[in-house]
Amino acid sequence: MRMNYLNMARTIVAGAGLMLLFACALQQPGPAVTTASDAGGKPAGAPKPTPCTDPRPQVCTMDYRPVCATRDTGIRCVTTPCPSTEKRTYSNGCGACSDPKVSGYLPEACPE
Repeated sequence: MRMNYLNMARTIVAGAGLMLLFACALQQPGPAVTTASDAGGKPAGAPKPTPCTDPRPQVCTMDYRPVCATRDTGIRCVTTPCPSTEKRTYSNGCGACSDPKVSGYLPEACPE
């Protein structure tokens, strides 16, 4: 039986969509947890930020697992210290790391 071009194109598009979906699901890093106290004096077991790595995700799932990301504001002060980063809540780790200004995230929403 010979497949016509329309059915072949549908099969290719569906296969590519499934590969994108699975590839994105595999790229979402989970939260890292430390077991000892770090140099900052945080208690043992405090979550360690999950770093964003390259290549950055292009497509993410729409699941809601809020994370608190550290985002570069692009502000640099010369004469006095000023905040060059901000904390922002994203719906999940993939969504946070898709922003090129995000360096990493913690596995909970940012405090208000």
